[in-house]
Amino acid sequence: MRIAVLNFPGSNCELDTIYVLRRLLNLDAELVWHEAFDRSGYDAAILPGGFSYGDYLRAGTIAAHSPAMKHVRAMADEGKPVIGICNGFQMLTEAGLLPGALLRNEGLSFVCRWVSLRVESNRSALTWLLPKGAIIRLPIAHAEGRYVNERRAIRELWRNGQVILTYVDELGNPTPDANPNGSMDNIAGICNERGNVVGLMPHPERGAEGVLSPFGSEDGLMLFESLLYFMNGGDRICGAG
Repeated sequence: MRIAVLNFPGSNCELDTIYVLRRLLNLDAELVWHEAFDRSGYDAAILPGGFSYGDYLRAGTIAAHSPAMKHVRAMADEGKPVIGICNGFQMLTEAGLLPGALLRNEGLSFVCRWVSLRVESNRSALTWLLPKGAIIRLPIAHAEGRYVNERRAIRELWRNGQVILTYVDELGNPTPDANPNGSMDNIAGICNERGNVVGLMPHPERGAEGVLSPFGSEDGLMLFESLLYFMNGGDRICGAG
């Protein structure tokens, strides 16, 4: 299994992602400059976090028009996993590969902290192994992470199990105080109908080793392990959500 981690001008989480894939999961992961990306030979693609093109115009919008995205789109159509983390999530919405949009945080300031998240669905490539209702902890770092969509479209996302993660308090309640950016319905991550295209604002690559977490959390690693099982067509360990 080969995974491409795309590198855009301004990406700054690509090496963290490569480290987790190579060192912690022993996967064949390759850092690929976006202009040189060709989907041939790759089984999955990850669009990492950062500030592609300096977030000029709107976060992710210039990268969404990179020639690389035609290959990303083709991989998505083929059913291969396409994962967008933070800025990568913004790229996927700007490219129309995921519905909705990510706007400036409600407080109009950059937010960088650890958050609690509830798994709302395990039908996505990143939550494949996680039980529905599980509470995990991951860090966030963004200024444009407020997920918005038409209310009717959001109801459809819930109905289809496409809302995969929500911001919650330590007890698992989706309160306003637990919402760091004002996202509608406290949404932190979604997937497409097939579950192979996933976008999330939290950073699993920054929460994959306990030594990096104030809570000793390695929850981020579970998301990448789920990706591995999904790629291999593995059976769930938990029940479908």
